[in-house]
Amino acid sequence: MASTNTCSTEIKCAPSNNLNVGYPQFPTAKELHASLVELTSAGGGGEFIVRNFVGVIQDISVAASTVETDLFPKGALDYYTAKNMGWEYTQEDYDKWQLAERGGAQGDYRDGMKEKIDNVIDCLKTEPLSKRAVIPIPYAMMGSAQIDWKDQGQNKCCRELHFYMEDGKLKCTGIVRMQNANIFVKNIHFFAVLIEYVAKELKVEVGEYTHWITNVCLDRSATSC
Repeated sequence: MASTNTCSTEIKCAPSNNLNVGYPQFPTAKELHASLVELTSAGGGGEFIVRNFVGVIQDISVAASTVETDLFPKGALDYYTAKNMGWEYTQEDYDKWQLAERGGAQGDYRDGMKEKIDNVIDCLKTEPLSKRAVIPIPYAMMGSAQIDWKDQGQNKCCRELHFYMEDGKLKCTGIVRMQNANIFVKNIHFFAVLIEYVAKELKVEVGEYTHWITNVCLDRSATSC
């Protein structure tokens, strides 16, 4: 049975019935990552796809969402997150950490990100009840009528991040078109940093994160990720 949530008296937000309690729950990103790897490996990797995965991460703090792997040591995670947040990075960082195996143009969310984050912060500061605190990602530089499936940069893996106030906390739901299990750790580190940044600006705590994925493959060897 779904829980009915109310907001703390300090922060204005609507009563809600969040159905994400019915989806698989994971303490941290580490456990969700392990689940994605297990599910996709069970089918042999390659072209094998897991469809319509939904999982809830209870602790989306940056510390809990820093999951190092052979492909993504801490330096690589920090580099890609800084890049996607629209922060400065050096040519030395680029030369050291940028690899095709770590994701292509479809995983580059940098363009306009600062403005999108500022919009979310302004939205929830001005109207905490809003359902419009959204970071859209797919079409950073042109309208959707120009979509070309052959252009990686137009086919972003993460489509939108939805932010909302609930239980007196900032919560987030990510809508993802495509997730390579071995690249998940890069994505979730970026999301965690972004969520924490917004929460600090709003002076609220961070709640759980819900991750919706249409297609999950083990790695980038799958066709047209």
